[in-house]
Amino acid sequence: MLDHFAEELRLARATSGLSQSALAEALSYSGALVAKVETCERRPGLDFARRCDTVFGTDGRFERIQRRISRETVVPWFRDWAGIEQEATALRWFEPLYVPGLLQTEGYARAVLAGAGLFAPNEIEQQVTARLDRQSVLTRDRPPLFTAVVDEYVLRRRVGGPEVMREQLAHLVKLGRTLTRVRIQVVPLSAGAYAGLDGPCVIATSTGQEDVVYLEGQRHGQVVDRAEFVQQMVEVWEAIRGEALSHQQSLDLISEVAETWI
Repeated sequence: MLDHFAEELRLARATSGLSQSALAEALSYSGALVAKVETCERRPGLDFARRCDTVFGTDGRFERIQRRISRETVVPWFRDWAGIEQEATALRWFEPLYVPGLLQTEGYARAVLAGAGLFAPNEIEQQVTARLDRQSVLTRDRPPLFTAVVDEYVLRRRVGGPEVMREQLAHLVKLGRTLTRVRIQVVPLSAGAYAGLDGPCVIATSTGQEDVVYLEGQRHGQVVDRAEFVQQMVEVWEAIRGEALSHQQSLDLISEVAETWI
């Protein structure tokens, strides 16, 4: 399907008489990215596909191909959630162990996937690419309101070495300060026992639909839409967030911890 998208993109661009640089300008993406998509070196994100449909007037063709690519690339048990994530207007994410996937750097994502010992080298690269592509949801024209709460141990757990950790924490601070719809909060170690110790969760809100919850385990993920359960998880989320530092206090703490990774 990646070849199919690339072929359709080259054909549409040629038919429209656009160079790669002209198309890149029309899409508001870099020429390098357009070139990599056309040569199958980069998987197109949903926002990229939608912009292609707008520029070429293709009535959703590129989006349909992109969604098929996404379903084939991500691990099977994650596919349902990947679609929900892309359509959400708000995401509330709690992680006690890792930096949330939508906020991970390439180095951190690779270290997490390699450290698990569950994927072959080529599978790791595929999953890293898929994870990074998902992050375009935070920078699209109408991004979701994204609130991430992490345990302070996430900042202090060695993943990939000091350089990877410094880069990752600096990335969190940059996102928190430059993306107006991204909020990052940290539950400090002083909180002691709290509701979040039972595990990670994500709550997605979408226009015209009931909230849904995503729970992830070692080798599986589950999307739950039962109203009673969702309400319980919203209460858990509020309890967790009540233990967290403010957005600005959290960014200050993240900056301080980044300096310890030397």
